[in-house]
Amino acid sequence: MLRHRKRDIAIAVGASVLAGYVDAIGFLSLGGFFVSFMSGNSTRLAVGVAGLPAEALIAARLIASFVAGVVLGSLVGAAAKRWRRPGVLLLVASLLASATLVAMGAPDLGMLLVAAAMGAENTTFERDGEVSIGLTYMTGALVKLGQRLAGALMGGPKLAWAPYLMLWLGLVGGAVAGALAWPAFGLAGLWVGVAGALVLAGAAFLVVRSEEA
Repeated sequence: MLRHRKRDIAIAVGASVLAGYVDAIGFLSLGGFFVSFMSGNSTRLAVGVAGLPAEALIAARLIASFVAGVVLGSLVGAAAKRWRRPGVLLLVASLLASATLVAMGAPDLGMLLVAAAMGAENTTFERDGEVSIGLTYMTGALVKLGQRLAGALMGGPKLAWAPYLMLWLGLVGGAVAGALAWPAFGLAGLWVGVAGALVLAGAAFLVVRSEEA
């Protein structure tokens, strides 16, 4: 993340807030499965294979949907070229809106679309064909946070750890908001996620426009 500008990091943190919010609603809706955290679903898949086939099937569908979202986001990003970030975030908003509408009648199917949206979100920041900032999973960010803290203690950059902490706090803060929204709004709370994705897409659009000015 040290190679990214402050405004890009701000959009990344906002996207992590969105991911945490949506994942909390998905987790509560699905009774312990995730729509953005596929490491957790992979463990649920493995445990299910060992004795709970119905749960293994749920996890497998969510993982497949997430990967499909990554593929779709990568294709949209490649087609959008310099407009990758706003283009991918508009795709995320569209998938979340579709998911919310579908979830009103078929919650499980809606959650598959939400997982696809979260997969697509991870293609927002890409460099040399690889994801440069993971937005919906924090294990890597926490490892880098620890590494940068160690580097600071050894005389390296003093605040290189701060962006990774902000990403993690964004995800956690978003998840708290999602958990609070769930009792009041249920799946309709996903509309807040749609609005958030549109705001982020607008911010990303303005960043690109400023670069061209």
